Amino acid sequence: MGDRDLRVSDVEREHVGRLLQRAVGLGMLSLGEFTERMDTALAAKTRGELNAVLVDLPGVRLVGQPAPAAQRYAPPQPRYVAAHRIPQAAPGTVIRARLSSVERKGAWHVPPALMINSLMGSVRLDFTQAVMSTQVVEIHVDDTCSSVELIVPAEATVDLNAIDLIGSSANTKVRTGPPIGPLHIIVHGTLRFSSVTAKHPFGTNWKRFLNGA
Repeated sequence: MGDRDLRVSDVEREHVGRLLQRAVGLGMLSLGEFTERMDTALAAKTRGELNAVLVDLPGVRLVGQPAPAAQRYAPPQPRYVAAHRIPQAAPGTVIRARLSSVERKGAWHVPPALMINSLMGSVRLDFTQAVMSTQVVEIHVDDTCSSVELIVPAEATVDLNAIDLIGSSANTKVRTGPPIGPLHIIVHGTLRFSSVTAKHPFGTNWKRFLNGA
């Protein structure tokens, strides 16, 4: 068995992710190519499969010798593509960020379901003054190297238990349920080297303390 047939670990996958990020910064990869190759790297089981996403990047290798030209990287259909093909989606239900930040605050109208697709970006959703159409809001995340921040009212509950985390984190500083107030948010989907945080506005806990709650 050669080096190319050895199984890879999460640490090696994360290392390749950092190499791909560097390649984007050097202008060797477009953002679309980065996302496609990240999906392949995260699904790789052997070092040969993992090396395939680096083989045409000069000076960037993980292990073993360069693959023959016939075996060089052919971009697969990215898993996140469904987020870009929702012809029936109503305006305002899909939030996309590419090397950018997106914020919703004030009296914005919240649909029953939202999709967040972010690449090296940040999304901040403030529900404290939002106009709700339903008690339960479902948020589907499909993020890579990004962050999502949910700011919710004191009586809201948030469920982050259905998120698939890959080198990522999901932190909630609010009640997780069951839905007992006017707002319950359910977040599911996939985070790759990303984070999602649910919290109350600054000073909420201090106000509760002053009010004897």
